[in-house]
Amino acid sequence: MHSIRERLAQDVAALRETLDMERDEARSEVQALLQSVLDVNRAYLLAHPERVLTEQEFSRYQSLLQRRLLGEPLAYIQGEREFFGLNFKVSPATLIPRADTELLVEQALARIPSQGPYRVLDLGTGSGAIAISIALARADIEVTAVDASEVALAVAQENARRLAVANVNLLRSDWYNALAGQRYNLIVSNPPYIAAADNHLSQGDLRFEPISALASGTDGLDDIRRIIEGAHAHLEDGSWLLLEHGYDQAAAVRGLLNQAGFEKVCSDKDLAGIERVSRGCRPQEI
Repeated sequence: MHSIRERLAQDVAALRETLDMERDEARSEVQALLQSVLDVNRAYLLAHPERVLTEQEFSRYQSLLQRRLLGEPLAYIQGEREFFGLNFKVSPATLIPRADTELLVEQALARIPSQGPYRVLDLGTGSGAIAISIALARADIEVTAVDASEVALAVAQENARRLAVANVNLLRSDWYNALAGQRYNLIVSNPPYIAAADNHLSQGDLRFEPISALASGTDGLDDIRRIIEGAHAHLEDGSWLLLEHGYDQAAAVRGLLNQAGFEKVCSDKDLAGIERVSRGCRPQEI
């Protein structure tokens, strides 16, 4: 017999022991796997703990659980992740959207005027989470999102279709390469920013995510340098560049922005009090 109650009791313990998870996190993940298999919501699980899984359901659940016990991220197992109140399809071709990145969206939206034509560029869009979140919050603006990976762009295109967003233009481009002559009122990016030799790349969820979307040179700043160096040619006067970066990179990114001639350079903190997004404004004349 494999009831919901029994699975929670046994498999929460297994996740805690194998992946060193807190009890609440492990319980939430087991519930998520059961919800996927049974196609029910969390309230159903709580209301029907005696519900027994069929052999077919249990077999599918065990398959998903084993993948999680081997460390595969829950988002890849389920094929989706919530971000900014929206459900995005994800795959091993894209980074998993994280709550920290919502700060980048919030800071972008705070700089978009309430009226008038406005063009936003999202560099390295991956699943499209940032671009689509901005576009859905402001249906009156134009958002361009680029990525060098065709497979990642296909995921972003699927998300745009599923979320019925009409004001996002998705293009294949290695940063600015396909954008000659194009200028924008705001550029945002969550680029690769982990040092290539960082031990974290071989730990946890990062083991399963695309290395090209994670690592960037010996200090993790190679792609951020490229973005900053090319930004002036694609920003209107008085427009902003916003960059997400690592927990210990804010000072270095501010230095790069200052060296490139940006004004009003500063960093914004996430909910944990970590400087997570740095920004600079293109001078009126440069």
